[in-house]
Amino acid sequence: MYIPTAFAEDRIAVLHAAIREAGLATLVTMTADGMVASHLPLLLDPDSGPQGTLIGHLARANPQIQATDVGVKAMVVFHGPEGYISPSLYATKALTEKVVPTWNYVAIHAYGTIGFFDDPDRLLAVVTRLTEQHEAPRAQPWAVSDAPADFVQGMLRAIVGVSIPIDRIEGKFKMSQNRPAADQPGIVAGLEAEGRAELAAQVARSLANRA
Repeated sequence: MYIPTAFAEDRIAVLHAAIREAGLATLVTMTADGMVASHLPLLLDPDSGPQGTLIGHLARANPQIQATDVGVKAMVVFHGPEGYISPSLYATKALTEKVVPTWNYVAIHAYGTIGFFDDPDRLLAVVTRLTEQHEAPRAQPWAVSDAPADFVQGMLRAIVGVSIPIDRIEGKFKMSQNRPAADQPGIVAGLEAEGRAELAAQVARSLANRA
């Protein structure tokens, strides 16, 4: 990934937090027929391995499982807040008119050797953790144990676990850090006024980190 210095983020704690917030990931592997990608939610075990381990599951019928050899390198892509930035938000526009639009975004690429597993107890632990993580904000969280045990076991037989210990990770937080200081308050305020609070907050954090 092309990462200009202004947009580089290499703090593991920050990257791990962004991975947790992202929810959905894109898993890319090389096969004999070329690259294949799937989209899936992943858990992060931050203390497993030097840079953490990603864990999730795919449908057993997914061709990516059969086409991907165990032990090959995988790339996992996560995205965070993103969106269009209008030149109208820049103070520079009124001074020089020498401004153009851009797109702000968070992108994280994690790399590691992929492994698959189908142990029922391990799969149950994974789907239980995923469920608990995403049900937590609900007033009345649904639990895997709410479903009949035999039904759950049947569903587990239809999936295969995925494990990827991260051996390399890179983050790009493109959040207007390259804009003149005079432009930056207008970007945050403009995004907030447009109702894009999540992106505004990320811009503010990234700009504060650069300062």
